[in-house]
Amino acid sequence: MKLVTSVAGMKALARQWRKDGETIGLVPTMGYLHEGHLSLVRESKKRCDVTVVSIFVNPTQFGPNEDFKKYPRDLAKDSAYLERAGVDGLFCPDAAEVYPPGYRTYVEVDGLGDKLCGRSRPGHFRGVATVVLKLFDIVGPDLAFFGAKDAQQVLIIRRMAADLDLDVEVVTCPLVREADGLALSSRNAYLSAEERKAALALSTSLRWAEKAVRAGERDAGRLVAGIRSILEAEPLARVDYVAAVDPETLEPVSELRGEVLVALAAYFGTTRLIDNTRVRV
Repeated sequence: MKLVTSVAGMKALARQWRKDGETIGLVPTMGYLHEGHLSLVRESKKRCDVTVVSIFVNPTQFGPNEDFKKYPRDLAKDSAYLERAGVDGLFCPDAAEVYPPGYRTYVEVDGLGDKLCGRSRPGHFRGVATVVLKLFDIVGPDLAFFGAKDAQQVLIIRRMAADLDLDVEVVTCPLVREADGLALSSRNAYLSAEERKAALALSTSLRWAEKAVRAGERDAGRLVAGIRSILEAEPLARVDYVAAVDPETLEPVSELRGEVLVALAAYFGTTRLIDNTRVRV
């Protein structure tokens, strides 16, 4: 596995792979890897000749009072995971390499970044879209792999790639959960034992919603209220939002028909977690 820390070095390596006729898969991450990330790596290795994983804790997607400084980092452990997984390249730039002095250019996807998580994290998706576009330019992947847990993020990246005519296929891979149902997240490391147990209310409420739809519920308002009541019954949970939305526009729906994205976010202590499911009628 080649470790690359400079933009120029990564571009040169990618150029050589393309010259050799290799297809390139990219898995963008912020590190502190878990099985969810590794599932993306396996899919990339299945579909591409070479796989690059980027590890970059992107400062522009964190707000002033968020967890940028304490975001978990363990490059040695991550590198060992990726080496065993057969990754071909690990791109690990520092912030000054990605955003050199005088940097002024940002990307926004209008109408999608200010909904759901964007309401609680203004500017977050501007930072996400900007860094992902830069990674696409630096690595030049044929395919890029993202997890379905970050449904809003994937939609924004897909929209950006389509609108800007980027020559990359954005692949959405299934959400990965712990055996007890908690969605895998690097931020789970923040949770105390009690908070970790309480956080199961997220997946419990979504399973209830799926069951309610199968039983015939078609009123989105009642579905959202039911999910919220399950979350609010957990003393350690503080609900950020619960929403049933069109999966392509993120606009709220009143009636459940076709495919609907049911998304939520809640705090457990100071840790904000997200989860979602898609219901089909």
